[in-house]
Amino acid sequence: MKDRMIDTPVSGLVLRLAVPSIITMLVSNLYNIVDTAFVGLLGTSASGAVGIVFGFMAIIQAFGFMFGQGGGSILSRSLGAGDKENASLHASAGFFGSMFWGFIIAVIGFIWLDPIVMILGSTPTIAPYAKTYISFILISAPFMCSSYTLNNFLRYEGKAKLGMIGMLSGAVLNMIGDPILMFGFKMGIYGAGLSTAISQFIGWFILFSMFRRGKTESVLSIRQALKASPAVMANIAATGFPSLLRQGLHSLTTVVLNAQCALYGDAAVAAMSIVSRLTFFTFSFALGVGQGFQPVSAYNYGAKRYSRIRQSYRFTIMAAECIIVVGVIVLIVFAPQLIRLLRDDAAVVAIGKRALRLQAAAYLLLPACMVTEMLMQSTGYRLGASLLSAFRSGLLFIPSILILSHFRGLAGIQEAQPLALILSAPITVPFAMFFFGRLPKEDG
Repeated sequence: MKDRMIDTPVSGLVLRLAVPSIITMLVSNLYNIVDTAFVGLLGTSASGAVGIVFGFMAIIQAFGFMFGQGGGSILSRSLGAGDKENASLHASAGFFGSMFWGFIIAVIGFIWLDPIVMILGSTPTIAPYAKTYISFILISAPFMCSSYTLNNFLRYEGKAKLGMIGMLSGAVLNMIGDPILMFGFKMGIYGAGLSTAISQFIGWFILFSMFRRGKTESVLSIRQALKASPAVMANIAATGFPSLLRQGLHSLTTVVLNAQCALYGDAAVAAMSIVSRLTFFTFSFALGVGQGFQPVSAYNYGAKRYSRIRQSYRFTIMAAECIIVVGVIVLIVFAPQLIRLLRDDAAVVAIGKRALRLQAAAYLLLPACMVTEMLMQSTGYRLGASLLSAFRSGLLFIPSILILSHFRGLAGIQEAQPLALILSAPITVPFAMFFFGRLPKEDG
């Protein structure tokens, strides 16, 4: 692993690590879109419930990414410095920490199920579908949360292909299970939820088996986890906090967005949910390139190969930007057709097509913001990564949507996310200048 991470040309290395992540993101987001399409066949209210539940799933993902990115960053830097014992300690603590918090989320969710679905933005007609679907998500929460953690560990070890196998297995099984359970067994929304729960457990088992079968350099052990001091857990949480903040704010923004859309009916909730699925599907290609960059920057930071960090940073931004340009063109040109594919409702298409075009155009500014945030997190610059994450994920969006929706109504809701993305871009520049100004000029 060491020779590959510090000697392979960075462009080839980033792409090699990015391809499994891109495929994973592609299939996972394709599942989200297919799931939206299948559930949309049950009606507009059921389609809106998918957006509500995905907002809750973002909370589970937030904790999974916090432990996965936090433990993974430390794991990779430890391996770069030749310390496998420390890598295994942080991997074990991160894994069992994510399982624990997934269980806590499940307990809280079942206790306060009714208020949670309303807080997430349900209307009275959407709520029954949302409660049914979210119950299955809660059952699988510990496995879903720790699956994200395990996948991040594998990526940070440079073994993204193994992570891809586990994540893809769950997503593909879900796509197969949805139509069988929903329509073959006539289970409707129950079938969609059950399919998700089963596929999450199978995907988790495959990911976990990678560590138990010796496919990794780090080792997962309950004994190691019990040895973890409060300082170790605090280090993992602090390093992964930007991911928790990003995903948590994303969930909060989804709640605010759904609440504002609910004032205009189920069609508005469904339309903006579909727009989110389509834009993230496009962004996931660029995000996959960024995920290929993270282990390269973390490992080489630990190995004190600073020139490779500079090279990989520049390459990743250019590669991600090229991908985004292609995706944006497709979204803008085919906006009505894409929305109609997921929900053939004239009101949904009318609301969604303008929002999709505006949001897609603003995504052109996203790669530099994303890669800079990933750079700071993977190298342990926690405060900078947290601030960038907060600005990009919610601190600019929430005021934007509240203000614009007040003055411009539904049009303001369509314009809020693009405005927030435009405002976040200039903020990234001083953070990047600060990081590279402090990074040593010569390799160690």
